[in-house]
Amino acid sequence: MAQHAELSAILENFEKNAPEPVLSVITKARNDFIESFDPKAAIQVGETLPEFRLSDAVGNERSSAEFLANGPLLITFYRGEWCPFCNIALVGFQKIVDEIKSKGISFVAISPELPNQSLSTAEKHDLKFPVLSDVGNKYAKQLGILFQQPDSLRPIFDKFGHRFAERNGDDSLVVPVPATILVDEKGVVRNTFIDPDYTKRVEPATVLEWINELKK
Repeated sequence: MAQHAELSAILENFEKNAPEPVLSVITKARNDFIESFDPKAAIQVGETLPEFRLSDAVGNERSSAEFLANGPLLITFYRGEWCPFCNIALVGFQKIVDEIKSKGISFVAISPELPNQSLSTAEKHDLKFPVLSDVGNKYAKQLGILFQQPDSLRPIFDKFGHRFAERNGDDSLVVPVPATILVDEKGVVRNTFIDPDYTKRVEPATVLEWINELKK
């Protein structure tokens, strides 16, 4: 099943089976953000990627300079392990990570979750790439890809046991817009997929097309 079909199936199942009060609140929050998001405020193709220094799942500091010293860098932001759409996307990258690496591209995933939570994610999905913690969403803010989820979602998250204070170190409900960014060895952004609708993600095949174009 293609990733798009998997994502659509998750959404359709939710819309079919979620209780109406839950469905209406989550759908409104999603649609409101889609309408309000300004794509021009996000990092653009041709811009230089801001530097980062973030902890990996076992607490080691990793930097953009470290990765770029080895060539181009592919980054994907995800909201957290609690998000089923994010998990599908991470598994999609896992399927192509060997091919990504074979092209001389470094790949990292970034979320606002604390390192111990990131370690759980990496182990659960047997990920073969670094999972970095952007605690407080400071780096996502630099890139213009923040989603301040409304407080109307808080009771729903509490009901499902998504405790952000434990996962992220704060209970602000702020998450990154799921984004995938490819930069060349000079740190210049060459491709992006930034969609305020978190049910949509870049197809792995599209990422490989980006990389093949970059390597020409």
